[in-house]
Parts: sequence; structure tokens; C-alpha cells
Amino acid sequence: MRIADCPLCLRTARTELWSNAHVRVIDAEEPEFPGLTRVIWHDHVREMTDLAESQRHYVMSAVWAVESVMRQHLAPTKVNLAQFGNMVPHLHWHVIPRWTCDPRFPDAIWAPRHDPMPRQADDWAQQRGQTELALPGYHAALREALAALPEAP
Repeated sequence: MRIADCPLCLRTARTELWSNAHVRVIDAEEPEFPGLTRVIWHDHVREMTDLAESQRHYVMSAVWAVESVMRQHLAPTKVNLAQFGNMVPHLHWHVIPRWTCDPRFPDAIWAPRHDPMPRQADDWAQQRGQTELALPGYHAALREALAALPEAP
């Protein structure tokens, strides 16, 4: 089922990295947080428990595949997984690479920005640049890993 005014049902202009009959994976195109990736369930459901158990396992296998490839190719300090749906009540997961020098670390990326020390700002600018350069390889490896997932439920 699709909802006419839901931005995740509408498949707005985000870079789709991979898709099958059940999920799609997009580059969230968050300029301040390169590498932020979303795993989106195609049908409009609000909660994980709206899915059958096999579907819940499937969507999580996609999330774990994204995390694994992210760790290998982007080498973040930490990976955050988030599933809120407060603003867009359509089941989706955020897979977020984090570094100690990012402007909101250790808080959530949605928290207010810290006033960085000059060294932290320089480190973050350098890290962001390295991450942006690594994105094509990350995306290619992600497509390959997701294509290797077991058959969808």
C-alpha cells in the first residue's frame, strides 16, 4: 500500500542505491553527514511489528548489510542505527556513520550543533572530505552486498 502524501511512498529525489520488491536503500544526501544511508520498507507501514516475522528479519538483514559495508568502506568511529518515524510514519532505518570529530558527536545527529574547537572543525572538514571521496566505492560495495541477500520473504 502507498500513501499519496508520504515522501517515502512517493520515492522523492534521493539517490536510490539498491531496491527489490520489499526494500530500497538510499543515500540520504545529508551534506553534513556524508554516508548516511536509509533502508526503507516499500509498503507504507508504521512499525516493525506491522510486518510478519520473516519480513522483520529481512529488513534487518538489509540494515546489517549496510552497517557492515559502511564499517568496511567508511571506517567510522561508531555506527548509529535509528528507527523513529515520528516525522514520517513510514518504516525506515537510518544507518549513520559517526566520527568523534563530527559536529554533534557524541549526541544524535539531530541534536543541536556543538561549537567546535578549531581543531575539531579542521578534523571534521578533513574527515568529511575523505568520506565523500570514499562514497562511490561504498555505494558499489553496498549494491553488491545487498544483491547477495537471501531471497526476500
